[in-house]
Amino acid sequence: MSVRTGDDGFKYITTPLSDADVESLKAGDRVRISGVLYTARDAAHGRLLPLIEKGEPLPIDVKGAIIYYTGPTPPQPGQVIGAIGPTTASRMDKFTPALLKLGLKATIGKGYRGQAVKDALQQFKGIYFGTVGGAGALLSRHITKAEFVAYEDLGTEGIRRLEVHEFPAIVLNDCHGGDLYQDGQKQFARE
Repeated sequence: MSVRTGDDGFKYITTPLSDADVESLKAGDRVRISGVLYTARDAAHGRLLPLIEKGEPLPIDVKGAIIYYTGPTPPQPGQVIGAIGPTTASRMDKFTPALLKLGLKATIGKGYRGQAVKDALQQFKGIYFGTVGGAGALLSRHITKAEFVAYEDLGTEGIRRLEVHEFPAIVLNDCHGGDLYQDGQKQFARE
């Protein structure tokens, strides 16, 4: 298993993820991710979906992978990558179930996910992580290597392979139906 709990209360995750890794996580868990993430936004997803529909190979292996919805800025001298904050995940909702069916294990973004995605997370054992918007410069410090792997012509929306060390996130939706947004709303409605 590539998930362990640290003395600081964080769950430390190493990619690629297995079903058992995903099943061990619950909405509200704070995590630190090490290993590989792929970046992809709207334009890249728009190119992946026709490949999936035709049964053609994808330019990346999504089995056990995590896709981070981000469009990083260019790096400054001495940096691996520029600011790398999350984008709104719901814009990728129409693509996500098909990728989960192919073995994608997690996505990272900000904001709510639609019911079809939450259902697919349960069906295919996936996780939706959130990370802090507006903190892209701080998040970039967790990236140790970045390289384009597909669709470089899309610029910031192309697919990059990132090597990350202890990238911070929180489980927003788990494979058990847990939803941190709904849980939080219920908690504050009672107070």
